[in-house]
Amino acid sequence: MVVAPLTLSSLAVATLLVAALPFLIYRRLRRPLALKPRDAITGIAIFALFAMVIERALNDYVLHRNEATATFLANPLAFVVYGALAAGICEEVGRFIGMRLLLKRAAAKASAATSATSTTPDSAAARGDDGTALTYGLGHGGAEAWLVGVLVQIQWILFAVFENRGELDSYLGNLPTDSVMRIHLILASLTPQTAGIFALERVAALIFQIGLSVLMWRGLRAGWRGILPLAILLHALVDVPAALFQAQLVPLAAVDGVYALGALVVAGLLFRTYRRPAVAA
Repeated sequence: MVVAPLTLSSLAVATLLVAALPFLIYRRLRRPLALKPRDAITGIAIFALFAMVIERALNDYVLHRNEATATFLANPLAFVVYGALAAGICEEVGRFIGMRLLLKRAAAKASAATSATSTTPDSAAARGDDGTALTYGLGHGGAEAWLVGVLVQIQWILFAVFENRGELDSYLGNLPTDSVMRIHLILASLTPQTAGIFALERVAALIFQIGLSVLMWRGLRAGWRGILPLAILLHALVDVPAALFQAQLVPLAAVDGVYALGALVVAGLLFRTYRRPAVAA
């Protein structure tokens, strides 16, 4: 079995697009919106800790190690509810903590600058601006794009290359036979459309992460106590279509259609939010 050159090329192009997109957005808006690398690094760290460590440890325990919860969550609807809420709670609590730290740092810098100039602090400056939210979202969403998407896709591209060379079985010699056969079947199912679906899902996820970051930032700036529950609910709703597909309750085409439409709406709102500052600069 050989992975078609067109399929392999499509996978490589899609992976490069997803890998480069967060950096391209940051570079394009860095000067107009005065983006700071520290805010992106905070987003990366929060995603790595809360999504890749805490959420995965929770899922491993609930879905595999705890027999009672694993049996209960074998029900597709229960799995959908749990999966959406687990992702929403873990990531949004992390986002809440990370952005509170950024907000406190912005307020401290504003207070120090005010003390040095002996003037009344500007409230907007003291609370930071939406550039912080965008940069954090690029870090948080960019980390997701790389850790959940790009690195995994690179692995599949390597598998495809070894398959075309007839070296995959020897390369995976330490894996059980059924696992190797499953990889062969997945490689046989890859098409250029698969690459397009991957790019769509990762770009949509990045847009959603930026949107949720802007929402959380504005809620924290306004001192609204309901911002964390709202963010958890919205994040859970975003994850529901993917959880429904994993539970084999809806087809992939429907999920991707929902994500494409949702990403367009959120992207439009973000464009309206940042258009004026960028043009003014």
